[in-house]
Amino acid sequence: MSQWCEPRIKPAITSEVIGPWPAALTMPIKQTGADSMAVAELQSRTTVGEHLRTWRERRRMSQMALSLEAGISTRHLSFLETGRSQPSREMIMLLARHLNIPLRERNVLLVAGGYAPLYGERPFDDPGLEAARRAVNLIVQAHEPFPALAVDRHWNMICANRMVPLLLDGVAPHLLQGPAVNVLRLCLHPEGVSKRILNLRQCRDHLLERLEQQIANTADAGLAQLLEELQAYPADNTSPQARAAPPAPEYGGLVVPLHLAVGERVLNLMSTVTVFGSPMDVTVSELAIETFFPIDEASAAYLRELTRGDRALDK
Repeated sequence: MSQWCEPRIKPAITSEVIGPWPAALTMPIKQTGADSMAVAELQSRTTVGEHLRTWRERRRMSQMALSLEAGISTRHLSFLETGRSQPSREMIMLLARHLNIPLRERNVLLVAGGYAPLYGERPFDDPGLEAARRAVNLIVQAHEPFPALAVDRHWNMICANRMVPLLLDGVAPHLLQGPAVNVLRLCLHPEGVSKRILNLRQCRDHLLERLEQQIANTADAGLAQLLEELQAYPADNTSPQARAAPPAPEYGGLVVPLHLAVGERVLNLMSTVTVFGSPMDVTVSELAIETFFPIDEASAAYLRELTRGDRALDK
């Protein structure tokens, strides 16, 4: 089996331990102008003041709380939101920072205010993102013999190591086809990985909660549509293997584990998510690298065994 990512160099990143996002096959993601068109349409209908008010309300901040944090008067903030005053570029960036607005939406604010976007947005295969690709590829490859993958802002697969497809036995082919493979859809679809997730309800609840948090943070309409689709999928695994499975360990309540049936075995995994620490590009700011770790020695030994078998096939 060929390598899915090439080892390269990595810039500064940060990591966070969270619950599982089961993996999918990878395909190159080709970005189109659809997002830009949607942004342009939104900008034509919404003033910069309306954008600021919407984001303040989304963050559940009063005008007084935001003005105190930003070091401006409540009256001035009110004038900005109602359009009685026009914010400078610096004021927009100041408020965006205190409102923790994502880079993509900061560009929307700037354009709505009559200024040029500050943050670039390029396809992941753009030559200018070579350092980011090296970082992603190095982390994903170096994580073998354990699974690792990278996703974009809509949870579409960008890259994966060769351990990922080894865990996808029985997944319906249509979930692995198309211009992009969506990790959440692959995970929760009844013809996807969900039929082998023994603690499906626990994993499903965790994934949907994280998706809801992401929507609250970004106001992304595409993610909202994805959430609606995923909520319609079955919440429980009713397979005989899942019904016969013993109660899963709690692992001290530290993480939401993933209990994945692989043949007659059960892999017990947890995961971490790595993101770039100080991105200045929209695409890079929205990348996430998922690395899975075995919780017990039996799971670790089986993954090493799979790796040895896969390398034997390569020869």
